[in-house]
Amino acid sequence: MTGTTRRPVITGMGALASTGIGADVVGRAAREGLSGIGPITRYPAAGTPLSLAGEIPDFDPLEHLEGPVVAQTDRFTQLALTASDMALKDAGLTPAELAPYSFGVVTASCAGGVEFGQKEIERLWSRGPSHVGPYQSIAWFYAASTGQISIRHGLKGPSGVLVTDEAGGLDALGCAGREIARGTAAMLAGGAEAPLSPFSMACQFGHGLLSTARDPERAYLPFTRAASGFVPAEGGAMAVVEEERAARARGAVPRAVILGHGTAFAGMLRFDRSAEALAAAARMALAEAGLSPAAVDVVFADALGVPEADAAEVRALRLLFGARRAEEVPVTAPKAGTGRAYSGAGALDVTLAVLSLEQGLVPPAPHLDGAEPALPLNLVTGRARPLRPRTALLLARGLSGSCSALVLQRAGDGP
Repeated sequence: MTGTTRRPVITGMGALASTGIGADVVGRAAREGLSGIGPITRYPAAGTPLSLAGEIPDFDPLEHLEGPVVAQTDRFTQLALTASDMALKDAGLTPAELAPYSFGVVTASCAGGVEFGQKEIERLWSRGPSHVGPYQSIAWFYAASTGQISIRHGLKGPSGVLVTDEAGGLDALGCAGREIARGTAAMLAGGAEAPLSPFSMACQFGHGLLSTARDPERAYLPFTRAASGFVPAEGGAMAVVEEERAARARGAVPRAVILGHGTAFAGMLRFDRSAEALAAAARMALAEAGLSPAAVDVVFADALGVPEADAAEVRALRLLFGARRAEEVPVTAPKAGTGRAYSGAGALDVTLAVLSLEQGLVPPAPHLDGAEPALPLNLVTGRARPLRPRTALLLARGLSGSCSALVLQRAGDGP
């Protein structure tokens, strides 16, 4: 996002994942290489191909939100609301203190309120239409999180929802950065998903990308010879994005700079053809950042865990960096420990990338230490790797074909 004097910076973060609640908790678990993948408990999974998922431990929405809000919303919106409250607290920002229409929100969603919708459909078919609740009309919709966050905090600025599957988590941050560059004072941006319901997972079985492994240690192993699909998860993250000078003027400490964002399209479920599109998205992001590929210090990979998709991502890195550099730049995939939370996954990667830039530690990809690599990559495994990254490149691909890349820079460094 060069060419503008209004630099978008992240000043606050909130996150929920299968490894814990809160950005610092999720970040600590990632640095330690911990995993939150385990047996499904949110619904009876016996007799289905899927037995493992990344479930958020001990999340009771009533501990974070008011009863009426919980009654009106699906779990994915409850996660987004909770993460937004955390992000605003972390940023020390009260929306009411900003000018009207200067604070907006953009979220990303893939599954929407599928669990809420399933329960209402069950009432429809078992008891009749008079038993379908009035909130079905709003709780299932992909934009429900954006709407509820806007209502909760009185946000009247630029707002929207992105439905680009996992790419959406990065797209939301890119969209927020551009709104700041155009003159908006602040944005809440990110994504959250709660897809772990029988109907939602039944819809996923057909594409053949879910891991059917029964051992949590062997279920999600991207870039290895044992890769056999991904483990789905709930979770996500939200970030407060502000204009840098205004943020500093109010006493906030920028945590990272959003430098560039790019998107491209590969074709639905054509991961074998996604190399060129993913590389194109990365080039766009770097061009917008005013950087060359050589400036990238660490890559947070999409890491689908499907052999042909992993191979295509490595080809994308080779197209971007060249063969030699592609084998040297550190690459990590923390989602191998949390599970793949669809639109929430990219937003969680943003959280972990910001922490990596701040702390000088690249989190490892859990479970991959000791697994036989299938592709030539400088994967960070086992334990966090000491590094002083200045620039991080984040990659994501959606099942619908969307490819996205985001470039973050350590706060305090020049453009």
